[in-house]
Parts: sequence; C-alpha cells; structure tokens
Amino acid sequence: MWQKLSLVWKIPEVRNKILFVLAMLLIFRAAAHIPVPGVNIAALKNFFASNQFLGLLNVFSGGGYDTFSVVMLGVGPYITASIIFQLLTMIIPSLERIQKEGERGQEKINQWTRYLAVPLAALQGFGTITLIRRSSAAILPNMTAYQFVTALITITAGTVFLMWLGELISEKKIGNGISLMIFAGIVARVPTQLQQTVAVFDSSKLVQTLIFAGMAIVTIFGVVFVTEAVRKIPVSYARRIRGSQLVGGSDTFLPLRVNQAGVIPIIFAVSIVLMPSLVSQFFVNSHILWLQHFASTTLRLFQQGGWLYDTLYFVLVFSFTYFYTAVVFQPTQIAENLQKQGGFIPGIRPGKQTADYLGYVTNRIMLAGAFFLGVIAILPNLVQRFTGVTTLIVGGTSLLIVVSVVIETVKQIESQLIVRDYEGF
Repeated sequence: MWQKLSLVWKIPEVRNKILFVLAMLLIFRAAAHIPVPGVNIAALKNFFASNQFLGLLNVFSGGGYDTFSVVMLGVGPYITASIIFQLLTMIIPSLERIQKEGERGQEKINQWTRYLAVPLAALQGFGTITLIRRSSAAILPNMTAYQFVTALITITAGTVFLMWLGELISEKKIGNGISLMIFAGIVARVPTQLQQTVAVFDSSKLVQTLIFAGMAIVTIFGVVFVTEAVRKIPVSYARRIRGSQLVGGSDTFLPLRVNQAGVIPIIFAVSIVLMPSLVSQFFVNSHILWLQHFASTTLRLFQQGGWLYDTLYFVLVFSFTYFYTAVVFQPTQIAENLQKQGGFIPGIRPGKQTADYLGYVTNRIMLAGAFFLGVIAILPNLVQRFTGVTTLIVGGTSLLIVVSVVIETVKQIESQLIVRDYEGF
C-alpha cells in the first residue's frame, strides 16, 4: 500500500489529477455551507432531526439539505434523471439503438440526462421549499413571492453547478465525480456524528458499545466482500481466420456481480416506506377528528425502527433488487454479443440456451445480493434495537456508498499508475 502511495506522488500527472479532484471537492463542501438568505438554520436542523425522509435526501445531496444551502439539492436530480433514462432505454427502441452506438450514443444520452435534471431540480426545489414552509413556519419566516422565486432559481443553478463539477472530476479518471461528491458529503458528517457519540457516551453501556464496534467492523468486511463478489462464467472463443492469420482460441470468463443493483433498490424502497409518514404529517393537526386519528396511527405504525417499518423496508429492498437487475441486466443481449464475437459457454449452445443459462445463474446469485441489501438497509435499526446505541456514525446505506466509491476510485488510480509506471508498480 505504501509503495502505491509513494508512486502516486512520484508521478506528476497523477499527483496533479488527485490535487485537482481534492480542490473541486473542497469547493463543493464550501458551497454546501452557503445558506439561502432568510433561513433559520437552528429551526431547520431541528426539523431535519425529526424527519427521516429529508435526512436520507440529505445523504444523497452531499449534506446540503440540513443547511438549506445553495447546493441543497446536490446531485439528486441528476441521479433521478439517470435512472429515468436507464429505464427508458429498456422501453423505447430508438433510445436503445442510440445507446448501442457506442461512445457517441452514450454522450447523447448523457446530454439529455443533464437537460432533464434541470426541470427535475426546479420541481424538487419547489416541493422541498413548499414542504418546509408548511411543516415549520419558523424555518422560512415572512418569505415573499420574490424571495421564493429567487431561492428556487438559486438552488436549481446550484444543481447545475454541481453537475459541472462532477463532469470536471470524472474527466480526470480518478473516480466518478457524482459518486465522489456524495462520498465527500457523507464523510464530512462523520466528525460531527463522532463528537455526538462521545458526548452521549454512557460508561454503563460499555459492553453494548464494544458489541456495536465489533458489528461495525464485521459489517465493513461484509460490504467489501459482497461488493467485490462475482460469479465467473467460463467463456471460450473459437479460432477464426483473419486474412492469412489464425486468431482466437482463448479462454476467459464473464463476471456476474452478486450485487448488480448497487444502492438503487434502497433509494426506491425508502421513498415508498417513508411516504405514509411524510403524508401523515400534513394531517396530524387536521380539524377532522377521524383524519387526525388515522394520521396519528399511521405515524405510530410506520415509525422508523419499528417491526412493521423494518419488515416492509426489507421486503421492498429485496423486491426492487430483482426488479432493477431484471431491467438493467439483459441476458439475451449478452448472448447475442458473445455469439457475434465467436464466444460460447462450454457445454451451452449459443443463442437462446446461453441467454436462459445466464438468466438462471443471475436469478440465483441475485438471492444473496437482494438479501444482503435488505440487511444493510435495516442494519442501523437492528443495531439500535439490540445494543441500545442510539447514535450511529455511518448508517448502512451510507456505508455501502462509501465502500463502493472507495473501491472504484482505488481501481481507477491503480490503472493510472499501471499505464504510467508499469515496472515500478
């Protein structure tokens, strides 16, 4: 490890790229602390502490929500637009053909994704400001229509600014820019949460705290193991004649990841499981007695950490993992590409039988991936219930994001080192 770190600083080009990425992340974190004018920050933090849905949005925005900053939406609208286009390419044949055009087609889809992110950012900003104004008048006191429009334009422009920063980071080939900004937002919250954990530490719960620390270490190892786990499908390539040369005849493998869906199923599931509580908050103080009683009962049943909440959350994550993988992973397309390249799976006929075999294997390894994501999603609640430790430094979803981003970034840095200093590496 130390040899690799020394190589990073010995190669000027790689060192300059890493310093540039760190500078962009520093600019992002500085922007995340510039609040929109007229906001009561103290009242806003109290409101976020009692709202799990906005707390999750704060994670994916990079930590800009709880300060109502100019970049409060973060890269959330861009992520939403990316998911929409991923689903549309599976439904609309013309988009699927554009995606198959290679790098040029991917650039077109990326450009359309950026265009779609702008109205999504405006819509999300409008909904967030309206929700906060109705939920707590102390956060945005005496906000005029002009101030409302100004704040909406500002936070929409903040999302466009972060998309630009993300593109600049991605161009340096030192990790994905969007992922690194989410990573920076999560890591930036760790010192504050660590300070809170130390402040509320109770010596009588030393054993529970040690158990919590042990579970955290095991969880980190488990996340790394499952994130890197693949099922290797052997693939052989037949020999072919090109001109006067005989090429091919090699054996390789097709890696099928255990967790192909990433954190997308958790995002879908948490949006649904928190929606009843979010809607019920609008009717808790209703003048209609039965509606007020129904809203209070819903809030009690769907309280975060309850058995109903955890069970529904786990089932939704498990189901969405299968759904999203079925949308993204196309066995028929992979089988066609293998057949065009002269490849085949030993013992399996090319074409439909190869597609059926890939689907058969994927459905079985997906069971482990779906169960893993479900456990990661409810892990913070389980830890709090069994250890009594109420302050978590990094939750399950955040931990999954951090590990995935670190692994991807390290791999890209290693590839840069290999290209520039193969023998030294």
